[in-house]
Amino acid sequence: MRRGAAPSAPNVSLSASDPLPLPRFDHLRRMTDQIGLWEHAHYTTPRAEHGYCTDDNARALVVMSRQANPSPELLELAAIYLAFVQEAGSAPDGFHNRRNADGAWTDVRGSDDSQGRALGALGSAAHSGLPTEMRDTGLALFTQKRDFHSPSPRANAFVVLGAAEVLATSPGHPRALNALERSVALIHPRHDSRWPWPEDRVAYDNARLPEALLTAGGFLEDSGLVDSGLRLLEWLVATETSDHHFSFTPTKGWALGEPRPGFDQQPVEAAAIADACYRAWKLTGESHWRDRVLAAASWFLGANDSGAILYDTRTGGGRDGLTADGANQNQGAESTLAALSTLQRAAMVR
Repeated sequence: MRRGAAPSAPNVSLSASDPLPLPRFDHLRRMTDQIGLWEHAHYTTPRAEHGYCTDDNARALVVMSRQANPSPELLELAAIYLAFVQEAGSAPDGFHNRRNADGAWTDVRGSDDSQGRALGALGSAAHSGLPTEMRDTGLALFTQKRDFHSPSPRANAFVVLGAAEVLATSPGHPRALNALERSVALIHPRHDSRWPWPEDRVAYDNARLPEALLTAGGFLEDSGLVDSGLRLLEWLVATETSDHHFSFTPTKGWALGEPRPGFDQQPVEAAAIADACYRAWKLTGESHWRDRVLAAASWFLGANDSGAILYDTRTGGGRDGLTADGANQNQGAESTLAALSTLQRAAMVR
């Protein structure tokens, strides 16, 4: 198996000896009611008028599935998020995504990315430390959903990640194996050292693409997929590095010839890069990938283009993006979950 050369990457601001903020779930609890996780917040207050989405409740289920020794309060949250994804599956063709404050679904079918995230989260629940009933529910729901088809590399990446979790807990699971093999085959890195990215622009939640290649390659013992994943991740890390810290692709995306840095940078990029680098570290054992996970955590703590703090250590809230002037002070669901997920990964490599 190829070992990736250390990319031109950030010097890690958070070293193995530095204190690491703990993931705190106070704000996540504040953002959750009996239906699910509210999507947006005004500062720290949930904005009920914007409702809920499956995207965020699926992300929350992944964070709960990953948390070691969850407390009874966290298990209650996990049950809410799992029920939300289960109810989203009432759509006749896949999963709903948008839900209003009254609990009514406002779409017929969610985006392809939301379909992939839902399946990915169910896989995470199936292979987790959650109670047996929740694990069984995640596995059953993943199994009963129809075969997923999408041209989107990112949506397919989420399916790969969920299918690998199912296969880890249920080896040989035919639907999961089929989904993994079919979905990873739709992620096509380019044979161009200047632009190996599978899309014309680097867009959103970007490191999920190399993470999926690495995950599938490791599971299938396919060194070609692992090599492709490492090369793509090396390129992305080097591209998204500036002045010894991560400088993530902004919301409008980026292509060759466009200036960097750009704003607004989204916390979800740090979470994705942390997961992908964690996967690379587990596959190769090489310390520079471990260092990149810590660098992603450092991004939330001020090692970024604005020197802003994006994680509230008192409440566990994550601020909604990095602007040229500092942090967006709203603490919505996606940003909070991105911070919690990144800190979880950082704790795993310490």
